[in-house]
Amino acid sequence: MGLKPEIKAYLTERASLGLPQVWQAPLDEIRENNKLNIALQQPLVAIELVEQRRISGPTSVLPIRIYRPTSDSNLPAMVFFHGGGWVLNFLDIYEPALRKIANNGNFVIVAVEYQKAPEHPYPAAFNDCYATLKWVIDNASDLSIDQSSIGVAGDSAGGNLASAVAIRALNENLISLAFQLLIYPCNDFDMAYPSATDFAQGYGLTTQAMKWFWEQYLATAEDKNDLYAVPDKAKTLRGVAPAILIAAEFDPLTDGVKSYYQKLMKDSVPAIYKEYAGQIHGFFNLSGITPDADSLYLDIAKEVNAILGRHK
Repeated sequence: MGLKPEIKAYLTERASLGLPQVWQAPLDEIRENNKLNIALQQPLVAIELVEQRRISGPTSVLPIRIYRPTSDSNLPAMVFFHGGGWVLNFLDIYEPALRKIANNGNFVIVAVEYQKAPEHPYPAAFNDCYATLKWVIDNASDLSIDQSSIGVAGDSAGGNLASAVAIRALNENLISLAFQLLIYPCNDFDMAYPSATDFAQGYGLTTQAMKWFWEQYLATAEDKNDLYAVPDKAKTLRGVAPAILIAAEFDPLTDGVKSYYQKLMKDSVPAIYKEYAGQIHGFFNLSGITPDADSLYLDIAKEVNAILGRHK
């Protein structure tokens, strides 16, 4: 089938901008270019409430956004960790998608602006995300959230963070998480699988860029074997939250997503895997470019609510 036509056009347009690759320019310039993200041009759907707060993290104050679709009480909650290679992106980029998902699913979403590498390498972002989950649990009553229906989610580096937080929540008996939503997570540092070669360049995220992101995030050689930095290193995943894994056909990370799904299944974790044909890494934020983004938001709402045993 090949790339979706609208994705091919999008990639061509992006290439015409002549922006440097992440390793080719100073970080300040790369982050400034990040403000050109197409998601920032998308309209925002109406939602009952978007509340901005600041909570205490382990080493800094963390901005969070709370998306509430209705005034109903005792709603499920999704704690969301955004992608960007642990280095880039910010909550405004995710605003269009998260509003739609909250509305579609009729659940609360809490998204956090965690600290970024390389200024704050591992474990800063991971600890910030875990602290955010703990804050949501501790404040469930005040947030009108059902404490028994809290899950974690994230895309790309955020999927890595969600995977790691889910493992730690189990290991520390923090809570029985209701679900984990992993959107093309980067859980395998080595990337020794075919998709990392087959789709190494020309499809948005490149394999070289992904390796650069890993270098910014992991400060020491020991970090590469830390299961909370590289969830693929976990000896067992038995007992972690039921998982929804999303992949894109033309993504260097796709085989890694498949491998993590297979490990979950091997360890008897309820899990589903869905791969979007003709799509690339990052399509989660391409509403307005491809209808598959809005289809994904509907699928997320459907699958999360199915795990929770609710219709909507």
